[in-house]
Amino acid sequence: MRVSVFRKEHFNAAHRLYNPNWSEEKNQEVFGLCSNPNFHGHNYEMEVQVTGEIDPDTGFVIDMKFLRDIIREHVVARFDHRNLNLDTEEFANLNPTAENICVVIWQLLRAQLESKYDLKVRLYETKRNFVEYPAI
Repeated sequence: MRVSVFRKEHFNAAHRLYNPNWSEEKNQEVFGLCSNPNFHGHNYEMEVQVTGEIDPDTGFVIDMKFLRDIIREHVVARFDHRNLNLDTEEFANLNPTAENICVVIWQLLRAQLESKYDLKVRLYETKRNFVEYPAI
């Protein structure tokens, strides 16, 4: 019997959408206000979904305290109150779009989970704009 459990977390971070191979004009045309040279910020909301079999001994799919702890250690502590472009190695050479941030978060968490679990991350950049990885 496979069941999904969810954990919500949030972090606040600044970023600039920018392609260094383009002119300032092209960056402005494609990314608009999101390409402000002085950066801008978001209050990111994140939902992490872990799917697996219910353990007959605990009744858990996964210990939610463990899930909380790995999210806080590997995502929130790494990105909260940071400038993603300047303060993180993950985005030193990767445009910190919501799509890329979501995939990076998935990769960070995937490395902490046993392979018996399926993982999905949904990242809200605003109340109206969100991305999900993997897309199934």
